[in-house]
Amino acid sequence: MPEQDSPAVVWLRDDLRVSDNPALREAIDSGRPVLPVYVLDDSGGAGRPLGAASRWWLHHSLAALDASLQKRGSRLVLRHGDGAEEVADVMRRTGAGLLTMNRRYVRGEREQDDRARLAAEQAGAAVSDHTASLLHEPGEVLNGSGDRFAVFTPFFRALSGAGTPRDPLPAPAAIDGWTGEVHSVDLADLGLLPTKPDWSGGLADTWTPGEKGAHRRVDEFVQHRLAGYAAHRDEPAAEASSRLSPHLKFGEISPYQLWHRVQGADAPADVRMKFLTELGWRDFDYDLLDTHPDLDTVNVHRNFDAFPWAEVDDEVLAAWQQGRTGIPLVDAGMRQLWATGWMHNRVRMVTASFFIKNLRYDWRLGEQWFWDTLVDADPANNAAQWQWVAGSGADAAPYFRVFNPVLQAQKFDPAGEYIAEWVPELRPLDAKGRHEPWNAAAATDYPAPVVDLKRSRQAALDAYQRMRD
Repeated sequence: MPEQDSPAVVWLRDDLRVSDNPALREAIDSGRPVLPVYVLDDSGGAGRPLGAASRWWLHHSLAALDASLQKRGSRLVLRHGDGAEEVADVMRRTGAGLLTMNRRYVRGEREQDDRARLAAEQAGAAVSDHTASLLHEPGEVLNGSGDRFAVFTPFFRALSGAGTPRDPLPAPAAIDGWTGEVHSVDLADLGLLPTKPDWSGGLADTWTPGEKGAHRRVDEFVQHRLAGYAAHRDEPAAEASSRLSPHLKFGEISPYQLWHRVQGADAPADVRMKFLTELGWRDFDYDLLDTHPDLDTVNVHRNFDAFPWAEVDDEVLAAWQQGRTGIPLVDAGMRQLWATGWMHNRVRMVTASFFIKNLRYDWRLGEQWFWDTLVDADPANNAAQWQWVAGSGADAAPYFRVFNPVLQAQKFDPAGEYIAEWVPELRPLDAKGRHEPWNAAAATDYPAPVVDLKRSRQAALDAYQRMRD
């Protein structure tokens, strides 16, 4: 096959965008016709299979990406199976002379990428990979002794002090797409969407997956909410959050694009840096995943292996999952999660603390539920945040720090607006009643608490002391 007809295959993964996509840009610049490929690999061999909410998002993100590629003269080839094997098959059948990809960081993903690289090189093709989803490669940001940081604040100081992140790449106006025949499965055949019952209506009402949706959300955040982000980000009713986490997780926008967009915004420097710190946490969590590849199942601090977790009561577990614990802020968060696939960050900490320290259930059970129900479920961030709350992770909150959900609601949702939005049984009550309905005179259909907050807190502290002893 003549070289000019030999395509450059772009293996897309968590980078479902055409702008600031180094792998796509290299394929275009190679002068070869471009063939973008996405492989759904849900075998578990290359990282955790996506949860149900993330699968819903992926379906719509792939549809949006294919439309964007076709508008520019290309198309998206879809495959289902082992990523390395499917990509090798595409390259063999098309006679591809170049494989480009953006790096991944889960251990199984890296091993799969190595297999794809070896197969391509053995077939005589060139291979390249790029940094695209993080501001740095794990292990690049080191302290003065040449070691990795164990605490976030000095890590971010070093990361942000290392220079301005590179400028994002523009979207290509046109792509010379490869037009030969190659097998591609239909998007519907990937089985990403829920069947009966279809529980995704709330997700569809809340989100617009895809690159356009990501940039619309960035514009809205920067123009209308960034100025109040630092002051109101902990208030779940304030809508101060960017809600960009799922767009970042699927790579519909890059951290480079977001960094420069926020840095160029008309907002005080301390406000802009407060938001950019959250991008730093993403990088920090991936550094942690790089050194602890079993982050979702193994305690970073192994002394927590001896922690005396309580035996799980299935009815209590279901009450937590469904937002029926009788603790208003916890229930509001869990219902928001089920309806929208997302939960406010402050409330995530409160619901996780309640699960780990008041119910004293193993953090891994809660992490698994969030993995299945969050549209932004991320292999580094989700596990690191649960371990942070548990006290078993890096830079973790101490175990004896127990979030009191009533006090948290009184401080961050003083009028009970967030509670009223997601727990309609409590709307008729005043703020005090919404925070502590067990003390309200008016009768409601709201359940009694599944656990006494004061006694369960003390039981958690006693269990922590037994672990230390």
